[in-house]
Amino acid sequence: MSTSAALKPTAAQPDLAAVKQRQHGAWSSGDYAVVGTTLQIVGEQLCEAVDLRAGSKVLDVAAGNGNATLAAARRWCDVTSTDYVPALLKRGRERAAAEHLMVEFREADAEALPFADATYDVVLSTFGVMFTPDQDKAASELARVCRSGGKIGLANWTPQGFIGQLFKTIGRHLPPPAGVKSPALWGTAARLDEMFGSQASEIAAEPRMFVFRYRSPDHWLEIFETFYGPTLKAFAALDESGQAALKRDLLALLGEFNHADDGTIVVHSEYLEAVITKR
Repeated sequence: MSTSAALKPTAAQPDLAAVKQRQHGAWSSGDYAVVGTTLQIVGEQLCEAVDLRAGSKVLDVAAGNGNATLAAARRWCDVTSTDYVPALLKRGRERAAAEHLMVEFREADAEALPFADATYDVVLSTFGVMFTPDQDKAASELARVCRSGGKIGLANWTPQGFIGQLFKTIGRHLPPPAGVKSPALWGTAARLDEMFGSQASEIAAEPRMFVFRYRSPDHWLEIFETFYGPTLKAFAALDESGQAALKRDLLALLGEFNHADDGTIVVHSEYLEAVITKR
């Protein structure tokens, strides 16, 4: 077998570089910050879950527009905020400046963090690192840059929760690349144990609930179709009839999860809050 043939991606060995490039395009499209800013409470709760202490060196990975970043900076930590989408770092930088918070912002790939081993006391990610194509590599990087005795704090959507079901719904209309693991696996204790168990002295994982609150189902759909990269790209890839079918399924999903009876949206979306103590 030739070297080129041996390296050629297969169904079992997907082209993760190509997947990453497409994902980068998705997260760079729209304006995730419009959705991301509504998730701020998750960053605050995650900082409490890791029992963050003032003066700690903190890294926020796949930080988006900086929810965990700002939460850590408000607790007087030395924070570095990273993402591979410059536009999102810009939004985080603007938010930090508005609150006069000292944060270092740096463009970085979660699968190849540009930091030395054991640099940080705490490594955080809220609904970010879970979307990396090479999950094991990303998990290894989180553990590598965290010091012994330090903590890795994660907030990841679960498969059975609303966002997990959103991705499943999109996947019925646009199947994901063969061989690529679902991001929602990060929202399971079993997968976290697979990725971090050998390097952790403790993994504490608890299901939590985030509540999406929007004016109406149509308002939620407008925001997610316009600003949320994965949904925006899904609609863009479908023809008119495909878009109509996806819209029907998304509205049905909203109806299934919506707790409101006044025309607004109050959707409870489960996520897994994990605190991993580095061995």
